[in-house]
Amino acid sequence: MAEKIKKQKIEKTQDKKSVNKNKDKTTNIMRTPRLEKVVLNCGGTAEKLEKALKLLKILTGKKINEIVSQKRIPTFGVRPGLKTGAMVTIRGKEKQDLLKKLFGAVNNKIKIRQVQNNHFSFGIKEYLEIPDMEYQRDIGILGLDVTAVFSRAGKRVNLKKIKQSKTPRKQDVTKEEIIDYLTKLGINVE
Repeated sequence: MAEKIKKQKIEKTQDKKSVNKNKDKTTNIMRTPRLEKVVLNCGGTAEKLEKALKLLKILTGKKINEIVSQKRIPTFGVRPGLKTGAMVTIRGKEKQDLLKKLFGAVNNKIKIRQVQNNHFSFGIKEYLEIPDMEYQRDIGILGLDVTAVFSRAGKRVNLKKIKQSKTPRKQDVTKEEIIDYLTKLGINVE
């Protein structure tokens, strides 16, 4: 009787091991990468900064943050405390729609070297290239940079104040997973 119970326990553990081996990483919901945020930014000082603020406000309709310089670069006339750029972070449901719209400016293409672990970035030389954007006389011709950040469930462990912990490298969203995400959106990665 005791031998039968031991055999049954051994068979159950072997069945569990075989089930775990057959599980694919793509079926795990906690491993699926998700688009966390899209960040748009423009650089410039004085008059160019005002134009950048207007452009980002037209594109997103969100609150724009001004970037303040921390360093002194005399050749560019930059000093600590000088406003040198503007940025806006888009989270929520509209981030993917905005990202598709901005990819229209670069003909739905991105170079493979622009994709890194956890994010990708690309630049738009002129905002006029964005579909459905009209020329704004008070802005003139201006470009911007776009960065999309990816994460997995569990990233908050790095960010919280109480019981903060580090996440391992396997928690990062790899370059290949980001490329798969982009191909599902219809973006060509060259």
